[in-house]
Amino acid sequence: MDGGQFLATPIDVAAPSASAPRRAPSRWGGVAVGAVAPLLLLAAWQATAQFDLLPEQILPAPQAVYEALRDGVADGSLLSSTLVSLRRVAEGFVAGASLGVLLGVAIGLSPVLRRMLQPSFLALSQVPVFGWLPILVLLVGIDDAPKIMIIGWSAFIPVVLNTAQGIRDVPPGLLELGRVLSFSRWAIFTEIVLPSAVPPLFTGLREGLANSWQSLVAVELIASFEGLGYMMAYGRQLFQLELVMAAAIVIGLIGLLLHLSLSAIERHLQRWRTDAVR
Repeated sequence: MDGGQFLATPIDVAAPSASAPRRAPSRWGGVAVGAVAPLLLLAAWQATAQFDLLPEQILPAPQAVYEALRDGVADGSLLSSTLVSLRRVAEGFVAGASLGVLLGVAIGLSPVLRRMLQPSFLALSQVPVFGWLPILVLLVGIDDAPKIMIIGWSAFIPVVLNTAQGIRDVPPGLLELGRVLSFSRWAIFTEIVLPSAVPPLFTGLREGLANSWQSLVAVELIASFEGLGYMMAYGRQLFQLELVMAAAIVIGLIGLLLHLSLSAIERHLQRWRTDAVR
């Protein structure tokens, strides 16, 4: 018997038995790892305040920010401001994302429409979103309308781009399979194209939602008399930085919750996408 074969046999047999199944990381383990950085940041913040490394006018103590949050909850100002901001971002994002999906699908499916609209759309998308604010204020006033339109435009751009790219990136083999199976155009779109475009579509939605939330706060900082952005501007004018930081914490937490909500919806739809593509 060949010596090389003799030595290879025990290795080939023993290798599978030596390998142990890997455990998937637990959800609570991921949460614990993700909490390390915020806890370290909080500890550094507390140490900075306790040892007077920075004056309170620049960095208020965590206790002062907590008291600002508590007072805002107690008197209802924090809840009312949060509801105003959520209403604005909901109206703007739903309108912008809906129109963005429709236009993205149209551009992705129609080469003629893509050649007609894509250059102009790409040129308009290069203009900073707040560059449209003076024009919108002149056209529709300074109330909620320009704020909602800015929020909608912030969501519209990434949704269009990602949706169109997702439609165009559908594997040609799947399209050919649908034709071989005599699928109708509607069946090809709903059972092949749309399920395949779910990941880039939700990438655009997440990016659009983040842009909308950031634009909302910026717009409220500039021209508003209510909302979380207005709370930050009001606290800055009164040199109450604990109020500014309290509003910033609420803004960050809401943004995180919105992102996690969209991610959960995407994971739920992934099962439908997998079944449909198969």
